Amino acid sequence: MRRFRAGPGFLVAAAFIGPGTIVTASRAGAGYGTTLLWAVLFSVVTTAILQDMAARVGLVGRRGLAEAIRDSLANPLVRAGALGLIALSILIGNAAFQTGNLLGASLGLSLLTGLPQGLLVAIVGGVAGALLMSGTYKTIQNALVGLVGLMSVVFFLVAVLTAPALGDLLSGLFVPRVPPGGLLTVLALIGTTVIPYNLFLHASAVLERWPDADRNEDNIRECRQDTLFSVALGGLITAAVVIAASPLLGQGADAADAATVAARLEPLLGRAAPVFFGIGLFSAGVTSAITAPLAAAYAAGGALGWGSDLKSPRFRLLWGFVLLTGMFCGIFLGASPYQIILLAQAGNAVLLPLTPVLLLIVANRSGIMGKYRNSRPANVIGACVVLVIFGLATVQMARVLGLAG
Repeated sequence: MRRFRAGPGFLVAAAFIGPGTIVTASRAGAGYGTTLLWAVLFSVVTTAILQDMAARVGLVGRRGLAEAIRDSLANPLVRAGALGLIALSILIGNAAFQTGNLLGASLGLSLLTGLPQGLLVAIVGGVAGALLMSGTYKTIQNALVGLVGLMSVVFFLVAVLTAPALGDLLSGLFVPRVPPGGLLTVLALIGTTVIPYNLFLHASAVLERWPDADRNEDNIRECRQDTLFSVALGGLITAAVVIAASPLLGQGADAADAATVAARLEPLLGRAAPVFFGIGLFSAGVTSAITAPLAAAYAAGGALGWGSDLKSPRFRLLWGFVLLTGMFCGIFLGASPYQIILLAQAGNAVLLPLTPVLLLIVANRSGIMGKYRNSRPANVIGACVVLVIFGLATVQMARVLGLAG
């Protein structure tokens, strides 16, 4: 029996556990206690289904998801439109999210050091750039495994010390309820976990981890284990943050900024509270600051037909655009880049329903997938996931446009 080794699933977990997730989960805990843990569970199951499908496309088709989409769409206009939308949305959207990643990581560092935010953004961006410039998948993966592990320890410890009642924990996890005013928080918990660019990241990253196409049965089995373990770990971290912020219940979601959460945890952790929360927020920011540019380069490079060689100048140009744009906005726009976040939400709302639909099309192409194409149960589950995501995207877009409160 082969020993389990960390794989590209950790990139996926590192990507969706960013500052946005920490803030969203903190606000969920502060606003509703453990009531919305079921939304975390739903989002984890959904993510695992879609990521497993994307990874299978990469392993069997021996190409990235964007390349597989290119080969699956026969109509030149449809193909150009879909790939152009993917490239543009992910490049611009990830550049916007990158600002939040860098600001989140710098906020975590500021809780530890008190240094100026602009300097910390530059430091975090430099670290992310150095890892990406190495051009070595294993180096990037090992760094992310370490940071995800650090995040896990921090937030699990805080969750254990918070110690909610077991009955409340189980009720929140398995009884779906939407309290008054809680719908948008539910949607945010799902939307911060089910991330379109992760599908492109995963489909390409599995080729780095499992390059031997002659052992697809073993590759798919090992990849599935890696995906399920990593996504579940990411979900547990999100749930731990919700639980950690639950002592703020009654003070409202607006009380869940990083400094306030750290301060409110002092009765549990003493003076170490800012240190614990700062380390967790820093780890979340750095992991996403690495994976967001990488995913954008995989997706846009595949859509443009540029390939996915980590050391190629064109690949570095793509992730460099995302990283440098995020650094520029983080340094010069300050700590509240609301318009940039709104732009990212709009791009995500457009891309979110499109990508799973294209993924389902590719996963059913016999010419690409052969005997590994989707089964009927997989298509039914996938279709249900797409419908839920479409509803989520519709509400997100309505919120961005001011049509929903």
